[in-house]
Amino acid sequence: MNAVDYFFENTSTLEKNFLVGREEISYKDLYNDVIGLAAWLNENYGKEKNIFILSVNNLFFLKTYLAIIKSGNVCIPLDPATEKDNFAYIHDLTKPDLIFITPEVNRRLQLNEDNLIFPDTLPEPGTKNHEPVTRNHEPVTRTEESKTTSSAKPNHEPGIFDSERCAELIFTSGSTGKPKGVILSHKNLIANTRSIVEYLELKEDDRMLVVLPFYYCYGLSLLHTHLRVGGSIVFNNSFIFLGAVINDLKNHECTGFAGIPSHFQILLRKSDTFKETAFPYLKYVTQAGGKLAPIFIDEFREAHPETKFIVMYGQTEATARLSWLPPDIYLAKRGSIGKGIPNVELKVVNADGEPVKPGETGEVIARGDNIMSGYFHDPEGTAQALRRGWLYTGDLGTVDEEGYIFLTARSKEIIKVRGKRISPKEIEAVILAINGVIDVTIQGVEDDIEGEALKADIVIRKEMKGLITEQYVMDHCSKHLAMFKIPRFYDIHDNLTITATGKKIKKS
Repeated sequence: MNAVDYFFENTSTLEKNFLVGREEISYKDLYNDVIGLAAWLNENYGKEKNIFILSVNNLFFLKTYLAIIKSGNVCIPLDPATEKDNFAYIHDLTKPDLIFITPEVNRRLQLNEDNLIFPDTLPEPGTKNHEPVTRNHEPVTRTEESKTTSSAKPNHEPGIFDSERCAELIFTSGSTGKPKGVILSHKNLIANTRSIVEYLELKEDDRMLVVLPFYYCYGLSLLHTHLRVGGSIVFNNSFIFLGAVINDLKNHECTGFAGIPSHFQILLRKSDTFKETAFPYLKYVTQAGGKLAPIFIDEFREAHPETKFIVMYGQTEATARLSWLPPDIYLAKRGSIGKGIPNVELKVVNADGEPVKPGETGEVIARGDNIMSGYFHDPEGTAQALRRGWLYTGDLGTVDEEGYIFLTARSKEIIKVRGKRISPKEIEAVILAINGVIDVTIQGVEDDIEGEALKADIVIRKEMKGLITEQYVMDHCSKHLAMFKIPRFYDIHDNLTITATGKKIKKS
């Protein structure tokens, strides 16, 4: 089954709006536009071609993303802020036949190609032929005679469509510094969507405030799941303006919010407004994209006890989601990422591939229909990540007596000081307990004597400048950490810089 047919299986004729807010569109109109654009793609480009999208979250992205997948082509959504070198590398690797792009992005990248399509030159539903967009971005004139209604009819290909076919390539950071293209099939998208809908118990009255970009698997999972259940979404592409986020949650009566650690750190500690504001419609929030220190979750739960806080864990290689921690057992399993989501096996194994005992450390591995088929044109990387039918995540963890998983560190994030292995997360948790600290990153830096020493990059609230000093932090750490775990170097400042996905930009 084509993933888009699965998303719209029960919702294609709904008159209600799927997208709400600054841009709006109903399920019915979105579906018809997607079918029309998919038919145009088939007419002009065929199937199994690589197609780029470079755009912020908007209606243009929504239509083109779904249409590419529906047409049986391969969608490659890229960060619209991607560097020229990064874009060139992915372009040369995948050789796209078509690029959907916004004028703002093209002005920065200065693409000199004839296969660009801009928002105001999208083929109209039913258009049979489409002249190439000129390089100076002049609108294309169409006539009524160029339209055909027959090509816009849905084609579900029952019993024919191969769900193992690649639906999209999502590029993620690689260990070598070069981005890796994760191959996700229609089966992967359907399986992960089904699992997430089940454990979150999503319904048609759910409305999600989307601050996560759609070139990121976590963001795409919000799109897929809410389409499936007949819910709705609201776009907010300006998370740095906290007032707008708070207003959108309230004014659009959002029932859900999804963020990664830095989103919650900023909401809770950049100001007191978020904690003091009531959100009567907000039923739950989800957090993934890295481990959020429990102290922040505790703060959220105390400020908004009526809102469920759901801890999750996932990877692009798993389409989006691997585990979740039910909020009703959070206190009993504080710090855990939970267990595998429905239809996903998740376990922690030692170097011999055997499950670890409680308290022992091993690597988290996963198996299920949501696991990628591999990395694009990277057999070596694929063989390293996929072994004996399991995805080796590269994350280290342990289990308790009931099988709940607790992450300890990324396998490559362990720092050795004086021959001792140190997890940065342990030190970060201690420093985050200081009132007025928004964020902290512990990293290893070269040291002539010890080989590697610890450095703390600390973000504080502006009013705490001069109060939270290097000596203050060291004195605090000495009460909770062994001497060799206390950082030697410090960078204390009052600005937290994040990417569009909410990832922290580390200072060098």
